[in-house]
Amino acid sequence: MINCLKKTSEILHARENEISPVGFVPTMGNLHEGHISLLEQALREFKVVYFSIFVNPKQFGPSEDFHRYPRTLENDLSLIEKSIKSFPGSKVVVFAPENAEEIFPPSHHEVLSVCGLSTILEGKIRPGHFDGVATVVYRLFDLIKPSKAYFGLKDFQQYLVIKQMVKDLSLPIKIQGMPIIRETQGLALSSRNQYLSPDQKSLALLLFNTLTKIKEIIGHKKMNLPKAKLFIEDIIKDPNWNYLELRDSETFSEDLTSSTNITILAVYQMGTTRLLDNMQVEVQ
Repeated sequence: MINCLKKTSEILHARENEISPVGFVPTMGNLHEGHISLLEQALREFKVVYFSIFVNPKQFGPSEDFHRYPRTLENDLSLIEKSIKSFPGSKVVVFAPENAEEIFPPSHHEVLSVCGLSTILEGKIRPGHFDGVATVVYRLFDLIKPSKAYFGLKDFQQYLVIKQMVKDLSLPIKIQGMPIIRETQGLALSSRNQYLSPDQKSLALLLFNTLTKIKEIIGHKKMNLPKAKLFIEDIIKDPNWNYLELRDSETFSEDLTSSTNITILAVYQMGTTRLLDNMQVEVQ
């Protein structure tokens, strides 16, 4: 069963009358297989799953693509309906606010900022972005009060920001990171991939291939990190790389001395589209 609600009052009423614990999948819609993988994992663990579709204005900068970001609610609901057929007896409550005021009423002035994590790498390039993410996710958590929430690891820094926010505020919510879903040739699924021309989509494989190459150079051995860093220094001479860095997967530190798992994070600029991806490698 699927139920689509568009008002905050409706979601509060539904949640007040919900006996079962709920899983939660927050999205901006324009769903693809990556989003659906989050939903299906939630449905494996919960009989009731809340799923939000909201293009959050607070996480877009003034020159970014808020107004042209794809809004495809009818198709999104069809994909959710199709997925839930594999989980008989389950229920999905879709919260698709009809306007931003349903999430951020005029009286709402609260802004959450996760210090440190929010101002480096992606946060440095997009000032205020992670404040917008943390603020909307906290607002949705407050409305829905889930036991567990699911986030794709393609946005790895975002995942860490949300985990830290939950820890800092002692929220009784488990944050589950889910594997990146890729196209056959390796391009990470993203709603923004549709901005790419066929030629750009082919060229975009450079991102996946570069991450794969760096992972191969490291080869699970910490002693190979200097070689990987030299390779990165050469690669980023291409100005289309917004960044290409190695970070500790737990602390997000550049100091990898004590690391057992490293995340290779990158953003490549393909025309007007920023392609974000990452890959993890265990080291010893």
